[in-house]
Amino acid sequence: MSDFKDRCNELAHPDPANFGISLFLLVGIIVSYLPQHYKIISRRSSHGISSVFVLLGTVSGTAGIANILTLPISQEDMMCCKKISDFACGAALLGVFQVGVQWACFFLILLLFLLFFPRSSTDSPGVTGISAWKEALGVLFISMVFFLTVFILSLFFTFGHRSALQSWANFLGIAGASLAAIQYIPQIVTTLRLQNIYSLSIPMMLLQTPGSFIWSASLYARLGKAGWSTWGLYLVTGCLQGVLLCIAIAFWWRDRNDKKLTHAEHRDPADDPEPIDESTPLDPEGTRSYSR
Repeated sequence: MSDFKDRCNELAHPDPANFGISLFLLVGIIVSYLPQHYKIISRRSSHGISSVFVLLGTVSGTAGIANILTLPISQEDMMCCKKISDFACGAALLGVFQVGVQWACFFLILLLFLLFFPRSSTDSPGVTGISAWKEALGVLFISMVFFLTVFILSLFFTFGHRSALQSWANFLGIAGASLAAIQYIPQIVTTLRLQNIYSLSIPMMLLQTPGSFIWSASLYARLGKAGWSTWGLYLVTGCLQGVLLCIAIAFWWRDRNDKKLTHAEHRDPADDPEPIDESTPLDPEGTRSYSR
């Protein structure tokens, strides 16, 4: 009980620097996903995004939010909200908000992926039609089944077998980290196979790759070594997303140079300005002859 009281006293005086970083990251998470949402909507196609990547990302995010909600230290922070100010409570739960917002943003990618999924090969090259659409629906089905299973089991351990709650939270963290570790592999394979990024957003990865390392450090400062299963997930994710980012930039740069070369080859020479002959008088009247 004294440990709980000490924890609440600690949370009652939030560190301004850590609070500022956490709030910045919360806003940054939302902003970082907007380019990906916008690109899918603007292209009206999710072609180029791997269905397995979306599945693993959604399931990993579900494991992540369940992990931080079931961690005993996180639940203690929530209970401390009854004893501390609203501001201190909000500061204490910023880590939970960050993980929740990240899960919601990626779940929106799943919905957009399904909504704008190319249904035929005429929409996008390399798409096999109805079989690919069934695969996309399978992603949604598995994601929802996993969410419901984790939700029910989390309630079971929280209210029925609380002694095993830390082990359950660690399992979720390990599962989330493992899925995050392989999440970008199918997307890397898909991007290499297509030799194009299509609907994959480079600005999103430019924001998220360094953000993952900052976020991991912020969670470490908040949860300490006991929360390794939480902050470790985002450390692994940042490393692998960096690999995908390098590949995507390489293809973008190649396509950019190809467009410049194609434009130069198809340029009409008639559009080029005629060279000026310096021997020709600039004033045409200078060539006139006058008679007296």
